[in-house]
Amino acid sequence: MSRDLIPRKNTEMPTAENKGDMKTEPQKETTVEFLASLAGLLVNVFFFFTFVAQTFAIPSGSMEKTLLVGDHLLVNRESFAPATRWVGRLLPYHEARRGDPVVFMSPEQPGHILVKRVVGIAGDRIHLRDGIVYRNGEKLDEPYTQHILGNDGSYPTMYRDNFPSVPPSLMAGVPNRRWRQEMPKHLQGEDIVVPPDHIFAMGDNRDNSYDCRYFGFIPQENLIGQPLFTYWSFETDEYGENMSWSNQLARAAQMVFHIFDKTRWERTLKLIR
Repeated sequence: MSRDLIPRKNTEMPTAENKGDMKTEPQKETTVEFLASLAGLLVNVFFFFTFVAQTFAIPSGSMEKTLLVGDHLLVNRESFAPATRWVGRLLPYHEARRGDPVVFMSPEQPGHILVKRVVGIAGDRIHLRDGIVYRNGEKLDEPYTQHILGNDGSYPTMYRDNFPSVPPSLMAGVPNRRWRQEMPKHLQGEDIVVPPDHIFAMGDNRDNSYDCRYFGFIPQENLIGQPLFTYWSFETDEYGENMSWSNQLARAAQMVFHIFDKTRWERTLKLIR
């Protein structure tokens, strides 16, 4: 075979001029590609805040000292969701557990969202004596609670602190007629027994919390999720959901103008336990 037919290797070293020719400039992202990336990001954010997480602001002091008025929470909506076949064990589904803070739809006011702490699950026997909770006969150690108003011996405070031994009534601060009629059906001795597929929850601020003592058990299907952490906390007064437009605008303006001096920076990314 003739040597001329054998391909020869190029042994010439590239010159500086050749090296410059070999460089390729990075491709710039086109407008269409940028918009496609932005759309993908927005879809992921929308999916996350629609199906996985939700934000929630604390409007009252019923969960102090764990949660303060003006705390803004990120809530895991998947915590109590029923497990699906296609997800399997990828997400940590579980039923509400004793001691969990939970966000839920009020069984008394449709559309009203509340946050409380689980005290009892299905089958638990609950009663309070002088503000102390007993579950299944055992006194609970609850370092996260606070008692600031005290018991003045009036009928409302006796009902609040010695539930359910004091009968519910309007005088006791129980406006829910359904609960006044239903509560005696769940009594066994000095305890109230949590029915299947329900939980019993109370606020950590035990002296100033409108909770299951006043509106009854919470159905499992009312649970929205479990709060994870406080992503922002702003010093503000208690407020209700039915604020007028003028009050809402005034509150929004206060947040804008005082975002730096009234933000509780020490509570940023604070885990909720």
